[in-house]
Amino acid sequence: MKALICGVGGQDGAYLAQLLLEKGYQVVGTSRDATLSRFDALRRLGILDRVETISMALNDFRSVLHTVKRHAPDEIYNLAGQSSVGLSFEQPVETMESIGGGTLNLLEALRFVDRPIRFYNAGSSECFGDTGDSPATESTPFQPRSPYAVAKSTAHWLVRNYREAYGLFACTGVLFNHESPLRPERFVTQKIVRTAARIAGGDGTRLKLGNIAVERDWGWAPDYVDAMWRMLNASRADDYVIATGRTVSLEYFVRKVFAHFGLDWDRHLEVDEQLFRPTDIRTGRADPGKARTELGWSPTLDVDGVIAALCAAAGGTDARKT
Repeated sequence: MKALICGVGGQDGAYLAQLLLEKGYQVVGTSRDATLSRFDALRRLGILDRVETISMALNDFRSVLHTVKRHAPDEIYNLAGQSSVGLSFEQPVETMESIGGGTLNLLEALRFVDRPIRFYNAGSSECFGDTGDSPATESTPFQPRSPYAVAKSTAHWLVRNYREAYGLFACTGVLFNHESPLRPERFVTQKIVRTAARIAGGDGTRLKLGNIAVERDWGWAPDYVDAMWRMLNASRADDYVIATGRTVSLEYFVRKVFAHFGLDWDRHLEVDEQLFRPTDIRTGRADPGKARTELGWSPTLDVDGVIAALCAAAGGTDARKT
């Protein structure tokens, strides 16, 4: 089996490549310019020399079609595109083109090559907007509240349309937040963990955050790439919500992280209103029951396990080794 991973250099791409290699796949991974990309995540996992890395411009249909024809994969995982909600407010056009346009180019390429290639698209819980007290399922209407969420919603409906119109085996995983030590510090979870580690090491800095009352369902990234693989190896193509089913506040996350480093979180935190997003989501809550029932998938870690693993990787005490 051969898999093509678009966006192999990111957190999910690296863990997915590791999983597929363990299952005996030949893995080809794309980057906009593979000659300049460091692929640090693949390097950290010790698998860079086992992945064939190539250049492909997702917003260029000719580049996408050439890649799919040349490498003839059995499975394609679309994990590429602008990945930051906050950055999408500053770069809305790039966000829409890289996510919506990129997904459309891949789907059109699949239609043109006319081979039984199975396709996974990385969706996002951001599409649901604020779920309140009602856990989101696959039938929950989308109410996107950021350019990123609008782009992911567009991609989701493109996948569903091409599945129904052309019979493609195409799936979207509507993934809630999932973390790992491979996340860069621009993601809030790593910002919290790494800042706490520096403070514990004697750095006098303070942690600056926006709205700490927001609530999220945080899972473990290696669990979530397993769900991706399960979707493409199911008997039929469908879309699935992937989450732990447990939601906590950002304040809870901060408090637990600082406790791992033996710190009083309240003494080191500064809430900065300039970091509030224009239209933030208060609560993200999910019901992953369909994935559990139909895919046999369940998470190995909930938020407490995720926090312990992240802190261990950053040198925290009382934490599990990743």
